[in-house]
Amino acid sequence: MKIQERTGAGNNRSATSAQPAMGERLPSAPRERKPALAALAVLLILVGALGATMLVLRAGDRVEVVRVTADIQAGESVGDHITSVMVADDPSINYVRWNQRTGLKALKAKSTIYDGTVVIGDMFASKSSLPAGKAVVGLSLKEGQYPADLKSGDIVAAYFVGDSSSSSSSSSSSERSGSSSSGASSTPIVSAARVTSVPDDSDSTISSTNKQVTVTVDESDAAALTRAAAANAVSLVLVSGN
Repeated sequence: MKIQERTGAGNNRSATSAQPAMGERLPSAPRERKPALAALAVLLILVGALGATMLVLRAGDRVEVVRVTADIQAGESVGDHITSVMVADDPSINYVRWNQRTGLKALKAKSTIYDGTVVIGDMFASKSSLPAGKAVVGLSLKEGQYPADLKSGDIVAAYFVGDSSSSSSSSSSSERSGSSSSGASSTPIVSAARVTSVPDDSDSTISSTNKQVTVTVDESDAAALTRAAAANAVSLVLVSGN
């Protein structure tokens, strides 16, 4: 009787031990290796590292050059209208380096240089050269004889205006002024002159009453405009074309 019970208990133990324990993971199939994806990942890492290296190298080749901050007309100097900017170094481009700005101010622009232009040495010469058939005339204008917002590069018409003080001092001068002013009411001395130089109002060295303006005109108009300027009888008007 005891032998049978002992045998039965042994059978129960063996049956129980054959079942998997609670929470035990079942064996899984081995993962499939993908060497192509691994190689692609390594390649992408190398390409990224190479790109970063190239950017660092390119940044190290940048140079400080001159850029203008205002329109510079032909025959003018850049003055103080310049700033520095970093660009990629290129031996084939004749950049004006920032440390050369002092020498640059002694040169004259060969043609109009517009605001924001990175300048190169070929844009300047040691002296200004006027186009054939042109002349430069200087004017000393009182307030009211020029537009308030006059600036370099503007196209203006120059009109003769009578001077009452000069006309009262001499009858012959008055007659000339009257005849000229009557004609000037509809016909300008110069119909299209380009302003090449206007002083900055913030410059404390210029006169508070007169503005020194330089204009470029045809040679055929230079004599008449100069005579009117000497008599302080010129008024500038902005015209279409600006």
